[in-house]
Amino acid sequence: MKTNRLPRKATVLLAALVLAALAGCGAADKGTPEALGSGGPARPVKAVPAVPPGLAGMPPLLAADDVYAADRPNQLSPVVKDFPSRVYVPNTSSNTVSVIDPATYKVIETIPVGAQPQHVVPSWDMKTLWVNNNRGHSLTPINPATGKAGEPVEVHDPYNLYFTPNGKYAVVMASMDKELVFRDPHTMDRVKTVPVTCFGVNHADFSADGRYFIVSCEFSGELLKVDTEKMEVVGQQKLPFEGAMPQDVKVSPDGKTFYVADMMAHGVWVLSGDAFDTPKLLPTGKGCHGLYVSRDSKEMYISNRGEGSISVFNFKENRLTKKWDLPDGGSPDMGGVSADGKVLWLSGRYNSEVYAIDTASGKELARIPVGSGPHGLAVYPQPGRYSLGHTGIFR
Repeated sequence: MKTNRLPRKATVLLAALVLAALAGCGAADKGTPEALGSGGPARPVKAVPAVPPGLAGMPPLLAADDVYAADRPNQLSPVVKDFPSRVYVPNTSSNTVSVIDPATYKVIETIPVGAQPQHVVPSWDMKTLWVNNNRGHSLTPINPATGKAGEPVEVHDPYNLYFTPNGKYAVVMASMDKELVFRDPHTMDRVKTVPVTCFGVNHADFSADGRYFIVSCEFSGELLKVDTEKMEVVGQQKLPFEGAMPQDVKVSPDGKTFYVADMMAHGVWVLSGDAFDTPKLLPTGKGCHGLYVSRDSKEMYISNRGEGSISVFNFKENRLTKKWDLPDGGSPDMGGVSADGKVLWLSGRYNSEVYAIDTASGKELARIPVGSGPHGLAVYPQPGRYSLGHTGIFR
């Protein structure tokens, strides 16, 4: 006798759905009207956007509409929750790292490192801080649990350092070598070298799914689009501004838009990462340089190094809403946001100082003397599950 049997896959799916429903019923509070069989009104269910699959091995996003959902105030990973709160400042001309206690606004230690340290970069697993000794051709590891530096690792021309979202590779921005160098994230052994035709690769950020990243080329005014898995440049374009000098790169919370700071165009370039279309310029201030997202994913802080100010961009309103001027001027450069989201920390590149700025009011909380040429400082620890590099891009 012929029977109308469901295909095996459909049967398994149906069974799973039934089990899930039963589990949900069993978990309900039977003393409430919403419980099974109560006859009360059904509780509305909020639709949660499905998180699309990303780069193989990448931890899935916590929310499809916010790549920074894991970065909420004080949402520290078990890996970092016991690390002392510190601000690590690389001084490019002093060949040192100044360590600031954010509770007292005082430098509590000065660590000698290699020549021309540019950025302090949290590793993908968040257990190590790597100091990028650009002209010393090395990376100095710092243990954030103890604040102690380890033996330098030989790496040529490490201007900046990133990590693929799956933690498989470190990506060295070899600015003067004109290379993107994919390395083992622990030993830093070279895996693949990707020569580029632009000059001065320096900053980057990854798409929401991690499948590509956008790179700025400072000295030729260009942008690159790189396939993460293939480790290949798949797009390249010249910025539509004579003398453009792109710097920091940041993706919007919804993952649809990339922002690129430009210190010569004095603003932020805005473009679609997927389409890699011609970007439009949003003027912010002289010497636009660093980009940092607030802990609630609502705003982005933009440092204008050439005029001593910080512009505030509202993602939902798609416009600049505030501008904070440092009371005694300065050269706000690179930095990060405190774990609780209340303080924006920025290095003063040409003033041998660091600024602590209240994110609610824009008030300068402290101005701290450090070594010469402070650059890519790292606030640590910060919320998040893993690091994509630079001074702290966490997801």
